[in-house]
Amino acid sequence: MFVDSVDIQVEAGSGGNGCVSFRREKFVPRGGPDGGDGGRGGSIFLRASNDLNTLVNFKYHPIHRAQRGSHGEGSNRAGKSGKDLYLDVPTGTIVFEKQESELLDGENTLQQLIDLSEDGQVWQAAAGGHGGRGNQRFSSSTNRAPRRFEKGHCGEAFTLRLQLKLLADVGLVGYPNVGKSTLISRLSAARPKIASYPFTTLTPHLGVVRLDEERDFVIADVPGLIQGAHEGQGLGHQFLSHLERTKVLVHMIDVTSATGRDPIDDFQTIQAELSKFTTHNSSIQSKTDDTAALAEKQQLVVATKIDAVDEKQRLEQLRNALKIQGLPLYEISAVTGQGLSRLLEGIWAALGHHDGSSSADEKGPLTP
Repeated sequence: MFVDSVDIQVEAGSGGNGCVSFRREKFVPRGGPDGGDGGRGGSIFLRASNDLNTLVNFKYHPIHRAQRGSHGEGSNRAGKSGKDLYLDVPTGTIVFEKQESELLDGENTLQQLIDLSEDGQVWQAAAGGHGGRGNQRFSSSTNRAPRRFEKGHCGEAFTLRLQLKLLADVGLVGYPNVGKSTLISRLSAARPKIASYPFTTLTPHLGVVRLDEERDFVIADVPGLIQGAHEGQGLGHQFLSHLERTKVLVHMIDVTSATGRDPIDDFQTIQAELSKFTTHNSSIQSKTDDTAALAEKQQLVVATKIDAVDEKQRLEQLRNALKIQGLPLYEISAVTGQGLSRLLEGIWAALGHHDGSSSADEKGPLTP
């Protein structure tokens, strides 16, 4: 099960109480206070891991508590500190703190705390409480037998929202059934479900595409978009956020008449949804520094299923419309493999341009 957003509660361990104790031995003329300090409570840490790709473990276990510290003991023995708790999350997880809004509607507001975008990155989600001091800490020249001690401090407790945004170089976008799943299964080892009905893909899939021994990139297949996706219609709003980290978008358009739609209208509709999502999303949460507006990302437009084109004027009209906008059109068939090598080189060239490296692809982009 793919889960990309979940609320959890984290409670760090409280510190142990200090001890009140006095040393009394038969042949020791002067005893005195010897109560030890309480142990520190365990803290809770979030740790990013490339081995995970879903937050499903947190969906069924939303409450996480660290171990509390032990109480102090006599003979100046300090209590044992609580064990820290490490929670592994997928790389690309953004952590928000849920706060009660001051608005009259009482809705929760989200404040971004950290973006765990690197494998092995560790962040302290809740600090454990300090242990209380024992009575030996309060001994002085004027107070030889203090009976004072401190209770352990409570550990921090927060309600957090974890949101996963997949880390991929390339994102596939388009209407349902345009061939995104077929393409990623042809280019990588990913094996998403492929069928002839809409919304076959219900969760994003990642695949590694290798052009040769020195060139590879990560590609993401995102469930199909429809008009109104930025407002949550279909599966759009749930998965559009996964495209925010991608460097290049591959916009796939079905040019066959089986869709019953006009390819140019499909292109304009998806472009509008990408633009509206950024505006709509900015009012919900702040963007991270490494994400740009979806509509501003570099795009490659791909005409799919050209092996099944029955009305050639549909493809020609799309070519002409994109030519006016200065966009090249890549024509492919994921089934037969036609045009795939040219598309791969185009994607690699676009990735190199995004990184600002002129030597990323010595061949440069190929004109379709």
